[in-house]
Amino acid sequence: MGEVATGLGVLGFWLFIAAIIVTAIWSDAKRKESQQETLRRVVESGQNIDLEVIDRMIGKSDAAKQSRDLNVGGLITFSTGVGMVAFGLFLGSFDDSAMIVMIGIAALLGCIGGGMLLASRLLGRQQTEI
Repeated sequence: MGEVATGLGVLGFWLFIAAIIVTAIWSDAKRKESQQETLRRVVESGQNIDLEVIDRMIGKSDAAKQSRDLNVGGLITFSTGVGMVAFGLFLGSFDDSAMIVMIGIAALLGCIGGGMLLASRLLGRQQTEI
């Protein structure tokens, strides 16, 4: 009976995560749809509209936000990897195999963080070229 309860708990957790993701995607799609509808109505009414306003509404500023978010995420992930090295060295005083595992995890986190930082820089370059 305990295994069934554990399985249902795990299933509930992943369903909750999926619901959060679906809600976020749906909310973003509705926001963009609303922005496009507003822009369409302005154009149909014959009013003049700045190119800068159009760029903000269709999401050119989203690239700057994504670049910033990737940069922050990369720094946090990379810093977590550095902390894992320190933790691995601490655990190494008790068990050598724990130190090796922690340094391996730290290397993985460092690679992920470095990739996020690189992606942030590439996205920032693409934004300045446009």
